[in-house]
Amino acid sequence: MKKFLKIFAKVLIWILLVFSVFMFFSIMWMLRIWADLSIEELIFHLKAPLSGADYHFYLSYLRRSGSFIVLSIIVCIVLIRLLKQHKKLVYFGYAFASLVLLIITFIMFDKRMGLVSYAKAYMMPSSFIEDNYMSPDDLDIEFPDMKKNLIYIYLESMEMTYTDSSNGGAFKENIIPELVDLSREGEDFSGDSPFINGAISLYGSEWTMGAMFAQSTGLPLKTGGVNGNYISSQNEMYPSVKGLGDILEDNGYTNELLIGSNATFGGRDTFFKGHGNYILADHPYAIENGWIPADYNVFWGYEDEKLFEFARNEAARLSKEDKPFNLTMLTVDTHFEDGYKCRLCEDKYNNGDMYSNVMACSSKQVSGFVDWLKEQDFYDDTVIVLVGDHPTMDSDFCKDVPADYQRRVVTTILNSDLKSNRNDCRSYSTMDMFPTTLAAMGVTIPGDRLGLGVNLYSDQNTLIEEYGRDYCNKEMVRKSDFMNSLNKIEFNEELIAWIYRDSRIDMISNDDGVEVRLWTDTVFNKIDEFDHLEADVVDDSTQVSDTINVGYYYKEGYYSTGFFTGYNPDSITVNVYLVDTNGERYLVVSY
Repeated sequence: MKKFLKIFAKVLIWILLVFSVFMFFSIMWMLRIWADLSIEELIFHLKAPLSGADYHFYLSYLRRSGSFIVLSIIVCIVLIRLLKQHKKLVYFGYAFASLVLLIITFIMFDKRMGLVSYAKAYMMPSSFIEDNYMSPDDLDIEFPDMKKNLIYIYLESMEMTYTDSSNGGAFKENIIPELVDLSREGEDFSGDSPFINGAISLYGSEWTMGAMFAQSTGLPLKTGGVNGNYISSQNEMYPSVKGLGDILEDNGYTNELLIGSNATFGGRDTFFKGHGNYILADHPYAIENGWIPADYNVFWGYEDEKLFEFARNEAARLSKEDKPFNLTMLTVDTHFEDGYKCRLCEDKYNNGDMYSNVMACSSKQVSGFVDWLKEQDFYDDTVIVLVGDHPTMDSDFCKDVPADYQRRVVTTILNSDLKSNRNDCRSYSTMDMFPTTLAAMGVTIPGDRLGLGVNLYSDQNTLIEEYGRDYCNKEMVRKSDFMNSLNKIEFNEELIAWIYRDSRIDMISNDDGVEVRLWTDTVFNKIDEFDHLEADVVDDSTQVSDTINVGYYYKEGYYSTGFFTGYNPDSITVNVYLVDTNGERYLVVSY
């Protein structure tokens, strides 16, 4: 027994050592790569599909962290062999060092990302989102008789910060002159200000999928809700929310998402397919349709030079259909870290700094695409929206930007018949783009509000103008039962597989009998078509069996059958089933 305990202690120490080293170097890599990573984004990407990511992303981890992890473990193995005569002392040192390393990792992680603050905030529910939300289902939204086409371009990591102080930016040189010119030509809601203006990315919209969700629905993408655990098993994301794509589809539009990466990454396929039935023209689609060779892959898929080439073809094709279209695009070359330098990029800015020149190249390509659109016969019937998806996450690109400078994403609307009713420089968020985009297309929105957004052409104050940016962020980070209620889970076999992996059963035996406790993160009454849970209980020693309903309630973190008698807890078999509204049973966990 003593020998067994020694072996067990050694194994436990090695597990603790490897885990602590792995966590330390992994967190170090993550914080170095993502300059402004939020807890919400981290949680989302831990749950959402990562397939389709740029392979350099994984190589960066292996090169910067994987090598240190392996080297550290090798050193520890060598030390234990060299100091055989002091094994007990070495193992004690390893255990102590592992605990210290985990504490340092936690402190470092919390300091940069506010884990404790996030946990505290999430434990204090807020009704802010519910109080300010305007559902499209509650409004009589009217389209004009002659419907405008829409070309909506998400500009990856594109900030107005990159222009110079004379234009309202924070850089010494204006590295995006063409986008500045487009802002001055179109509408950026700067009023009489001599500076260009842009949108603020509020909480829940600070990464690409969060930004797309926010600009399409006027809501922050919060993953604390029950559906956050099952994103990859769902056909829709927030299915009860009506977004831009849904409204356009309901009004006869063809929706298409054109991106140079794999739409699976981050659940983009789930969102856009479920909210507007978008044609998903992504990197695999380009291969399948012969746009690029089967083995073509650079950066995240294919570069923006090809994106704009394909966009010309798709816009021309869609314009020939007998119904209006929405062509939504996402650039990729400007993705952190340092972007992708294509053949069109010049070494012009910041002494050859790659990311600056990639941004400059993107500015030129966007402008060139807009110039091409102006020459097309469908241009007069088309509204163009250019919006940065979120501020850059590059670790050092904005390191010299003053801390009190408000970073905003480039925001421009071109070819709208509307003019802003206000002359002041508006403070607005990317969520305001939801109603503003529709208004720019000539759509009438009673009350000029949709989601948490405001039609910026109107006199209505935005949430930021009403409450301030900091207050909005503080409220949006808090738990929202309202957001959870909007995020119903669609029942399917993949969901059952997720629940099976996520759940466990414990048996509690006392004088009252035997109680089956089901531990799971799943709140079953949030699942569409859910009726109840029931457990088949069999005593293997006596073959006595029964079917017991599992209580339709959540009790101290677990579901419970209540106590039952007549069974031997040492020879019991339990299968818990989800029963849908049709009476079908689906096994979710066994014991």
